[in-house]
Amino acid sequence: QAQLVESGGGLVQPGGSLRLSCAASGSGSSVNNMAWYRQAPGKLRELVAKITVGGSTNYADSVKGRFTISRDNAKNTVYLQMDSLKPEDTAVYYCYADITGYRYWGQGTQVTVSS
Repeated sequence: QAQLVESGGGLVQPGGSLRLSCAASGSGSSVNNMAWYRQAPGKLRELVAKITVGGSTNYADSVKGRFTISRDNAKNTVYLQMDSLKPEDTAVYYCYADITGYRYWGQGTQVTVSS
């Protein structure tokens, strides 16, 4: 059974940076698209960024130019580098992976941007 394990959340001041990581274990080499979503209190979960096996990326307009998604296929790991963070980026961030056609979610990691 595959699972996703996230790390890297925390508290940061506006303008600061954080790097999230998400490792897929128990999946072998069958990890396809990977992505990061986020959910703020009282709001729906939204796509932040996604990346294909080949490295093609897409970003939400709200994070373009500030966030960078990347992956290491050998480690089945996806990263989210978040720069120039704003208070409105505060949310629980969830890792997502398509593994052999099944959808998997991480447990979520809290990111709080506040002075």
